[in-house]
Amino acid sequence: MIDKLEAIKHRFEEVGQLIVQPDAMADMKKYTQLNKEYRDLEKIVIKYAEYSTATANLKSAKEVLDNEKDPEFREMAKGEIEELEPKITELEEELKIMLIPQDPNDSKNVILEIRAGTGGDEASLFAGDLFRMYQQFAESQGWSFSVMNLNEGTAGGYKEIVTSLEGEDVYGKLKFESGVHRVQRVPTTESQGRVHTSAATVAVLPEAEEVDVEINMGDVRKDTFRASGAGGQHINKTESAVRLTHMPSGLVVECQDGRSQHANFDKALKVLRSRLYEIELKKHNEAISSQRKTMVGSGDRSDKIRTYNFPQGRVTDHRIGYTVYNLPNVMNGSIGDFIEQLRIAENAEKLKEGESA
Repeated sequence: MIDKLEAIKHRFEEVGQLIVQPDAMADMKKYTQLNKEYRDLEKIVIKYAEYSTATANLKSAKEVLDNEKDPEFREMAKGEIEELEPKITELEEELKIMLIPQDPNDSKNVILEIRAGTGGDEASLFAGDLFRMYQQFAESQGWSFSVMNLNEGTAGGYKEIVTSLEGEDVYGKLKFESGVHRVQRVPTTESQGRVHTSAATVAVLPEAEEVDVEINMGDVRKDTFRASGAGGQHINKTESAVRLTHMPSGLVVECQDGRSQHANFDKALKVLRSRLYEIELKKHNEAISSQRKTMVGSGDRSDKIRTYNFPQGRVTDHRIGYTVYNLPNVMNGSIGDFIEQLRIAENAEKLKEGESA
């Protein structure tokens, strides 16, 4: 571990020199990459410095205990050893987690897709609730949030809504949200007061760059049509909405939220690229999970991951058996606790995997 930490410290110093070079500052893409690497490495280097100081102090305290005759000095050394040993163990565990290789997709922006599942109108209403939950969480994180396409439910909510989220480590925080979200509550249309179970599907796609997925535009059919639903006076006057069909995969993407056909085409292409990237990512994850089944799952959208029980005010994540009784806060965007618990579970699995390798 020390060798890895020393190499990271050396790279941190190297990046610190590179980032102030004129050629790096002139190339915004290169400067952004170096700046991010510097910030990521800095967290580890600071923790390593704390660990190094603590181990040096422990060594000194043990030397005092071995060589010093004065009872007062010996007592002070004993107290310092008792304080430092658990602290060093804790720092070692923190450093082990920090040294776990990061998912290269964690820093990507995402395409968030929410679709009503079983439950008719109630499922559409729940999809609308999930949309607001993620929107409020995004606002709390300082991310930008924009709707790309939507299909409203007949009684409210959404049959489908596709959004783009941009910011720092968006995929890293939201990747565990992919799957089936189940709600148990009394629908507004229920006269007998019976609790119904409905569901909505969430898909979190890392936004793919052109370098990640190369699309042959000869394989893509573009159709235009008039947009429908809320959106402004331009609706239904021009064929600004765009539908892209990727013939080899059969994927179909629609976008009608933009003010122009060109804007909708760009947004639809972004979604198509991300969906194709997700297909490849799923193949990769399945290859890994064939060797080990992770506790937190592979992000497969068919996995039932969480239940929101309104009568009991309870939210349960089935992957890690984690339950909270603050459903109103969760629906208002307070999902950070779930994200943290899932991240801890994943890191624990990776540590076990590293130890058994």
